[in-house]
Amino acid sequence: MQTDTDFADDTLVGAAARAAKPAERVRAPSRRARVLRWLRQIHLYVGLWGAVLGMLFGVTGVLLNHRAILKIPVEKTVVRAMQMQVPQEGFESPQHMAQWLQQELRFTPVSPPIVRTQPSQTLVLSDRELVQPERWNVSLTRPANAINAEYFVGNQSIKIENVDATLLGSLTRLHMSVGVNAFWVILADTIAGSLILLSLTGLLLWTQLHTVRLVALAVSTGALVIGAVILLLM
Repeated sequence: MQTDTDFADDTLVGAAARAAKPAERVRAPSRRARVLRWLRQIHLYVGLWGAVLGMLFGVTGVLLNHRAILKIPVEKTVVRAMQMQVPQEGFESPQHMAQWLQQELRFTPVSPPIVRTQPSQTLVLSDRELVQPERWNVSLTRPANAINAEYFVGNQSIKIENVDATLLGSLTRLHMSVGVNAFWVILADTIAGSLILLSLTGLLLWTQLHTVRLVALAVSTGALVIGAVILLLM
């Protein structure tokens, strides 16, 4: 015969069992949910980093696109041109001339000097053959200004052009990585990579990893890539 105590114990056991059932029904997040949460985190932090200097690249990109139509002064401007006497001992090489220019003009470029050479050649002018000596061109560049030097081997002088850029010009030179060091190039690469990753994670978040949307994304992306390739080959 069941006593009141046994009945109370059965009631407590049944209540505990009913309380435990909802807990048993709680399932771990699905694999898709975990991937989406991971994508949201990447999208958030990568977007934050890309937005730091992404605005600079966006603004300068718009200026470069419309500089001709709107006549925006983003181009570099030659401030002055002059001639410099070649030292008596001359130059051993274009690199030697680049070092001499840095010392004489007290100009320290941010990026390594750009040296270009053109071998001696024979030119025909008015039925006359003229021999043009070997030509050296040296460029010392910084984001805000630059110095371009032209020298014909054997001459007693060097042609110097001092080039300055406006504020917008300096920003656009940064956009194109002109006159910058390796640190800026790597920094710009990280920003470009973050924008690419931001776009990819944004597209995947839009699909919510549903099969139909993933297929639609793949088809549309493939069509855009094929169209771009066809335009480049035309």
